[in-house]
Amino acid sequence: MFKINENYLKLPGSYLFSTIAKKVNEFQAANPDKSVIRLGIGDVTQPLAPAIIDALHGAVDEMGKAETFHGYAPDLGYEFLRTAIAKNDYADRGCDIAADEIFVSDGAKCDSGNIQEIFSVDNKIAVCDPVYPVYVDTNVMAGRTGTYDPKTEMWSDVIYMPCTAENNFAPELPKETPDMIYLCFPNNPTGATITKDQLQVWVDYANKVGAVIIYDAAYEAYISEPDVPHTIFECEGARTCAIELKSFSKNAGFTGTRLGYTVIPKDLKCGDVMLHSLWARRHGTKYNGAPYIQQRAGEAVYSPEGKEQLAKQVAYYMNNAKVIKEGLQEAGYTVSGGVNAPYIWLKTPGSMTSWEFFDYLLANANVVGTPGSGFGPSGEGYFRLTAFGTYENTVAALERIRKM
Repeated sequence: MFKINENYLKLPGSYLFSTIAKKVNEFQAANPDKSVIRLGIGDVTQPLAPAIIDALHGAVDEMGKAETFHGYAPDLGYEFLRTAIAKNDYADRGCDIAADEIFVSDGAKCDSGNIQEIFSVDNKIAVCDPVYPVYVDTNVMAGRTGTYDPKTEMWSDVIYMPCTAENNFAPELPKETPDMIYLCFPNNPTGATITKDQLQVWVDYANKVGAVIIYDAAYEAYISEPDVPHTIFECEGARTCAIELKSFSKNAGFTGTRLGYTVIPKDLKCGDVMLHSLWARRHGTKYNGAPYIQQRAGEAVYSPEGKEQLAKQVAYYMNNAKVIKEGLQEAGYTVSGGVNAPYIWLKTPGSMTSWEFFDYLLANANVVGTPGSGFGPSGEGYFRLTAFGTYENTVAALERIRKM
């Protein structure tokens, strides 16, 4: 008789955004006359930039000719894209990252879930709380998190680093020593950031205790303040302790096009074993590469035209963030985020729980957000709204919220 991976049975409920989708669908079925505005999931709404569309068309045309047809992509990704990434995202910022330390994939979500495979199951993880659910859930699936306590909504073998208003939603160094540390800045869900000096503390700590930092920089394109680092490799010593995850989804609108990459420096080792080699083995065995067409589109992100067009898209979303943040503040809500990130983190009114406010907002304003408790126990009493809607829907949503 076959057996299942019983770690999957430990997962409480369904994935957060699946639960939200189910509740919204049920509301719409019961209220077909209501127009629902979705500011919950972090999906973009603006079309792909013209430079990217041109690159896609050109690549499709190439695939239609025998002399320019491309089959399987190289394991790490095409050199033209990795070279563009190395130059623009790292060398131009003074960071020492080589093209062959970059692994192209179909998105940061997959990489953030899969990266834990190269680590022993008895490693202890530390996560910010609240946190992007994928970090914890995939470690649950691997059997690394111990037992779940429904009362506290915490796992016995996970080190939680509370991110609260008292510490400006930025974690403090944990009292218990972790082996793997998940950090995401600008942060999802809170929109918080830390300075380069603050990040340097984490790098120094990881090198001191022998931990690895898995650094999710998916939202770096939204950084506007000068002292906020765009990559962990701006910090001295990061090459010996950090893995970085990056995405084209939010900076270039590739949520449906799918493209991302992971950086593993060759200096990052466990004893004599390079983590770069382990990920290369895993990547080559389990992944056949992002399509050539998408990788050509990714290359266009770094063209002069692409940079100019995408800067306007980022500005569009950040204007939405400003509208949401200022509108909520005027309505009397306590709000943070929305400056270096497209997420606004608000305190639920009165004694409402996160899910109670979700239901209240959906029923009375027909607006969808994300309950903070879905990101971890410290998210209870908070709520996330995204700036990725259209400007018109964003303004309309704020008008509805003001009238509640």
